[in-house]
Amino acid sequence: MAHKISSFLSFLAILAALQLATAVDYTVTNTAAATPGGVKFNNDIGVEYTTQTLVSATSFIWTTFQQNTESDRKNVATVNVFIDDMDGVAYTSNDEIHISANYIQGYSGDVRTEITGVLYHEMVHVWQWNGNGQASGGLIEGIADYVRLKAGYAPSHWVQPGEGDRWDQGYDVTARFLDYCNGLRDGFVAELNKKMRGGYNNAFFVELLGKTVDELWAEYKA
Repeated sequence: MAHKISSFLSFLAILAALQLATAVDYTVTNTAAATPGGVKFNNDIGVEYTTQTLVSATSFIWTTFQQNTESDRKNVATVNVFIDDMDGVAYTSNDEIHISANYIQGYSGDVRTEITGVLYHEMVHVWQWNGNGQASGGLIEGIADYVRLKAGYAPSHWVQPGEGDRWDQGYDVTARFLDYCNGLRDGFVAELNKKMRGGYNNAFFVELLGKTVDELWAEYKA
């Protein structure tokens, strides 16, 4: 019975976050519409689906980070997404997300699912705290991929749990490590993100989990 109540409360929290997420404005502009990747975006993904994904991603991120009030979150009124004729996969600058039309064109699998995962990752960069620039890029990217992992959009080529050379290697390696840490203390990633609002120190791991990040990494690898 207690589990059912907990699940119901979690559902209500997600529903509330989804309703609030629609208060943010989202724009999607295909600047590469004349390119093969731009055409593929229009045909296989589309502006409407992308906009819906942005709303869902925002709601999921707020819930994952336990950002239940406006004061918990960044003050972002509008998120703008551009499908551009560029190399790479995607990047985010403040409230702008740029997705590569060339990547869309060259992706041979389920491109809609892949871009959904990319959008979840990039939306994390819009909303996460970055330790006022003091946190390593590997941790920042790892948190973004952690959210993508928890949302169910981890691609098959990601490393398996326990793989990797360093805890702050970034992306899928760090995401798997953070998932391990969150398993030790439910809500760890949300609490870590909250601490990163004003700065960053590796001591955050000791404060939250009672062990240094190097000790945790050694246990994770073992």
